[in-house]
Amino acid sequence: MSSLRFSITSREGMARAGTLGTPHGEIQTPAFVPVGTKAGVKGILPSILESLGAQVVLANTYHLYLQPGEQIVKDAGGLGTFMDWKGPTMTDSGGFQVFSLGAAFGRTITKIAKGEELPRDQGMAVYDQEVQSQHGQLAVIDDQGVTFTSHHDGSLHRFTPERSIEIQHALGADMFFAFDECTAPTEPYEYQKEAMERTHRWALRSIKAHRQNIEASRTQAIFGIVQGGRHTDLRKESAKEIASLGFDGIGIGGSFSKEDMRGALQAAIPELPDELPRHFLGIGEPGDVLTGIAEGMDLFDCVAATRLGRHGTIYTKRGPITLTNEKHRTEFMPLDPETLVPGTEGFTRAYVSHQLRSHELLGQIIASMHNLGFIIQLVDGAREAIHEGRFATYREDFIRNYYGTV
Repeated sequence: MSSLRFSITSREGMARAGTLGTPHGEIQTPAFVPVGTKAGVKGILPSILESLGAQVVLANTYHLYLQPGEQIVKDAGGLGTFMDWKGPTMTDSGGFQVFSLGAAFGRTITKIAKGEELPRDQGMAVYDQEVQSQHGQLAVIDDQGVTFTSHHDGSLHRFTPERSIEIQHALGADMFFAFDECTAPTEPYEYQKEAMERTHRWALRSIKAHRQNIEASRTQAIFGIVQGGRHTDLRKESAKEIASLGFDGIGIGGSFSKEDMRGALQAAIPELPDELPRHFLGIGEPGDVLTGIAEGMDLFDCVAATRLGRHGTIYTKRGPITLTNEKHRTEFMPLDPETLVPGTEGFTRAYVSHQLRSHELLGQIIASMHNLGFIIQLVDGAREAIHEGRFATYREDFIRNYYGTV
C-alpha cells in the first residue's frame, strides 16, 4: 500500500496540476524540487528554503552513503530530521553519481547533450579524452550492479539495486528512486538499448527489495525510472515496461539531446498511468521545465539554480545575466525588477556583483536564493495558470521574454 496520495485537480492539454500527499505534508504540483545533495541545499538554511516557497527537497544517495553513512542519518531520525527540514523529502538512487563521480569525477557531465553525436570510439561529446581512459577503471557496470571507487579516498564500493534500496530505506525519505543506469546522452543506440534493458531488470529487483520491507513500504514510496536516451522507440518501450511493474510513481531519466527532449517525453508519457505522479530527473533550466509541464510532468529537480548562483549567474525574466560582468558593477537596480524573491529584495546588482567579485560567500548565497526563488515562482505560476486555463499563454509569454523567441 503506497504512502502517496495523488489527485489531479486541473488540466490544460497535457499539462496538469494536482496534489501529492506524503507522510510529511502535501505538495502542490507541478513543483520544483531543490537539490540538497548532502542533506543541505548549498548555502541555504531550511527555514529560508521554506520562505522561498520550496515544498520538498531531494538528497543524494551516493553522497550520503559515503558521508556520513546512511546509519548516522537513520539514527538521527531520517533525512528530514537530520537536516531540520519538516516537509516532504526525496532521495535519488545514486546511479547517476556512481557513473559521473566515479568514471568521470571532476569532468563535465550533463544529462542533456549539446551538439552532434560522436561515434562511440571517439568518446562522448560532453567528456574529454582523460575520461575515456578512466571509464571502466573507476566505475564498472555489470548485470548485477556497479563497482566504483570513492572520489573521497579511492576506496572500493559496490551498489546493486538491493543495496541502493537498503540505503534509501535507512535515509527514510518519503519518496525515492529505483536503481538505474543513466547513460551519457551521446551513447549510440545499441548501448542505450542495452542500458535500458539492464535498467528494467534492476527496476524489478528494486521494487521487490522495497516490497519485502513491510514497514518501509508503508511509509516510503518508490518511483521507477524510464530510460532510453534520445530514441523515441526505446522511450516508449521503457515507459511500458516501467509502468507495468507497480511503482508508486514514475521518473523520466535524462540522457537525450535538448532538441530531442520533447520527442522523448511525447513517446513515454502516453504509456504511463495517468494516476501516478511523474518526476523529470535533473531538469531545471526554465524553458525545459515549462516544456516538461506542457507534456504532463509533475515534479522537477536540478542543481542548476544554486550552481549558477554560486558562479555569479542569475535568472531574470529577460534571460540570465552574469553579475560578475563589468557592466553590472554600477547597476543600482534590483536583481530582477520583475521578480520579487523573499530575502533578496533589498540587494542591488551592484552590491551582489561586488560580493561575488570579492569572493564573498554572501554574494553566492544571495544569488542562489534569487535563482531558487525564481524557478519556484516560475513553476508556481505555471500551476496557477493551469488552474485558470491559461498555461499555453503563460509559457509562450515567458519563452518570448526569456529567450527572445517562442
